[in-house]
Amino acid sequence: MKLSMKAMGLTLGLLWGGAVLVVGLAHLVWPPYGVAFLVPVASIYPGYEIGGFGSVVVGTFYAIFDGWIGGIILAWLYNKLVPAA
Repeated sequence: MKLSMKAMGLTLGLLWGGAVLVVGLAHLVWPPYGVAFLVPVASIYPGYEIGGFGSVVVGTFYAIFDGWIGGIILAWLYNKLVPAA
């Protein structure tokens, strides 16, 4: 069975982007929440800083794109390594 690169990219993009969005919004409501998660995210994505709604939007877009690329690479690698049935 082969994986769809398009579907895997979309799925991982939405999951990773959703995770960054939810934790970022929760951090805006409860400032100590998610700091241990958001600090590495801020160090990876340029222009993303912890705090502020605009920053949450920027981080979410970065995460969607990052997850999309990661999903495509993961599906491609899986399809190359799994023997054809």
